[in-house]
Amino acid sequence: MSELVFYTNPQSRGRIAHWMMEEVGQPYRTVWLNFGPEMKSAEYRAVNPMGKVPALRHGDVVVTEAAAICAYLADAFPETGLAPPPGDPLRGTWLRWLFFGAGPLEQAVTARALGWQVPPGRERMAGFGSYDDTLNALETALRPGPFICGERFTAADVYLGSSLAWGLMFGTIEKRPVFTDYVKRLGGRPAAQRADRLNEERLKAQPAG
Repeated sequence: MSELVFYTNPQSRGRIAHWMMEEVGQPYRTVWLNFGPEMKSAEYRAVNPMGKVPALRHGDVVVTEAAAICAYLADAFPETGLAPPPGDPLRGTWLRWLFFGAGPLEQAVTARALGWQVPPGRERMAGFGSYDDTLNALETALRPGPFICGERFTAADVYLGSSLAWGLMFGTIEKRPVFTDYVKRLGGRPAAQRADRLNEERLKAQPAG
């Protein structure tokens, strides 16, 4: 079996993919990278030219972007059940909301965090339209529960749950009951707790400054 090598930093979106690594349950090697020269080095840019984390190397395959890593791992290890297979009616729902999290939700939350608003009447130019429309759409999708694909937990929940958890923590996402309940439910998963513990231990071990 090809080795899984995971590149990350505990203060990055790498935490999303780290949770996914733990959900998959396959052996992997973690390469912790510091922000700055180490992450922008020629050696690491050969893995990810953006000089950012997370990144995954699986044999000769390199995958970057947290949502893509989640999707790749779910398909690479179908026995985990973390992605509905092609032909399954839930496949479309899974793809829809995984990409919604990486697209409209990410954009809307980032814009809010930066204090940027779409000018009135220009919503069609922004992929997310408006912050309120984005959150309302996600709330509607999550309301039936318990997961974005109904009774089935998938990699899309890893991405959406992580995004909502961070947004709720930093105040960039409104604390709607549907969101807080969803995040609390996902936070009880053993894989999420293992990934969180690994990242917190790394943070404590990092030298100050």
